[in-house]
Amino acid sequence: MEMIKEGEIEQEYNGLMTRISGEFANELGYRNAENYVKGLLGTAERKNGWQLSEYIGENSPYKMQQFLYRGEYSAEGLRDELRSYVGEKLGEAEGILVVDDTGFIKQGKKSCGVKRQYTGTVGKVANCQIGVFLTYASTRGHSAIDRRLYIPKEWIEDTERRKEAGVPKEAKFQTKPEMGLEMIQEATKAGVAYRWVTGDSAYGDYTTMRHWLEENGKYYVLNISRNEYIYHEYVGNLMSNLPSDGWFEASCGDGSKGARVYDWQILATSGKVPKGFKRVMLVRRSKNERSSFSKPDEMKAYIAFAGVDTPDTKLVEVAGTRWTVETCFKESKGEVGLDHYEVRSYGGWYKHITFALIALAFLTVLSANSLDTKTFQEHNPDSSSLDDFKKGRNLRV
Repeated sequence: MEMIKEGEIEQEYNGLMTRISGEFANELGYRNAENYVKGLLGTAERKNGWQLSEYIGENSPYKMQQFLYRGEYSAEGLRDELRSYVGEKLGEAEGILVVDDTGFIKQGKKSCGVKRQYTGTVGKVANCQIGVFLTYASTRGHSAIDRRLYIPKEWIEDTERRKEAGVPKEAKFQTKPEMGLEMIQEATKAGVAYRWVTGDSAYGDYTTMRHWLEENGKYYVLNISRNEYIYHEYVGNLMSNLPSDGWFEASCGDGSKGARVYDWQILATSGKVPKGFKRVMLVRRSKNERSSFSKPDEMKAYIAFAGVDTPDTKLVEVAGTRWTVETCFKESKGEVGLDHYEVRSYGGWYKHITFALIALAFLTVLSANSLDTKTFQEHNPDSSSLDDFKKGRNLRV
């Protein structure tokens, strides 16, 4: 595949910005958006108010702060354009939706939805906000297409706190799995091309999600906990009484050290299944656990629903695709400042996060379009040329 020419890079960027331009009421709003995205794509170490503003040539962070706090544009409209862009550029009939959450460590009590709660980001209880995300993965790449800010019940019930943080009056408490399913439903309604859904046990244990996917003819491979039941069968018991035969070796994708090869076993489950489909349980075992059937807690269980002719290796492949969401979190936090924001309001969170996901999608599409690399030059704030605004990133473009 030939390397994209510099003009094509700028063309891709301008096309994306034109795509979202209709969300802004005037030229000033659009130019602020363009500068904000350029700042997120830039070389500033932290994409917070001061450093981002300095990078784009502002003397203070006031303009960008007000753009997030009081700008008259819809974060949901921007999300719709983001989802459409990713679907158009990366979409495939066999696409996979991945649902997961990540934490944003915060100080104090003012940031919307903040509380001491568990987050896998640091692997413990911490003072943080939690964002639930939906990402899209295909053979062309993977990028986030939707986001929700988790609002704890105590926040929803505190009228004064809600008002101060700008939480809409109509907002109701939702669990993280409920948010995940809502995003899947909205992506489906919007026409996103996908066949599969995957996620960890927080979402796999949510039977409403599994039932909805089955009723709508969508396939899934979802991690489930040992405490979950599959049609009256306790997963913990099933994993403690696995047969010694029937294991097969398969890779669920490439990791930093090469192929992630595990031993797998697939078991039939009880319960009615629509004609032409199958529902099975997958068990994943590390290679060094072959002789250790006494350690079922070190294995991973998944429940899968797919067409009856779907190969077992395809189920394993989809299970491994869940790791792409971790890559999205790492890239978006490290490359485009997903967690660098200083806004405290509900609306400010959605605006910053959505712009960061738009920036990530742009980089993902560039990467999908070429196998070569290019280092962008130092950004000149007075220049509107994309090939001027980046230095030091070896990006697959």
